[in-house]
Amino acid sequence: MRFSEVFDLPLTIDVRTAARMLGLCPATVYRRLKEDDFPCPVLRPGRQYRIPTAGMLRAMGIDEVPVHAEDLQRGAGYAAAEDADPEDRT
Repeated sequence: MRFSEVFDLPLTIDVRTAARMLGLCPATVYRRLKEDDFPCPVLRPGRQYRIPTAGMLRAMGIDEVPVHAEDLQRGAGYAAAEDADPEDRT
């Protein structure tokens, strides 16, 4: 998952998205959920699992930090260049 994609995540994510973020296969994530060995709190509405995005980001070491306009512009430029042509980054 690209850093630019993190800004588009909803309040909760599904198991496949969590697996992508952790670099694991979904089966491994399901196993860890069943063993109660997941790195952040998990919701279970009905039969499905939902992972709060904020908890997932904290588990990955991405805490809430101040964001400055200059950083956003630089990040947006990087993301646009990455989407356009991965070889054309500066």
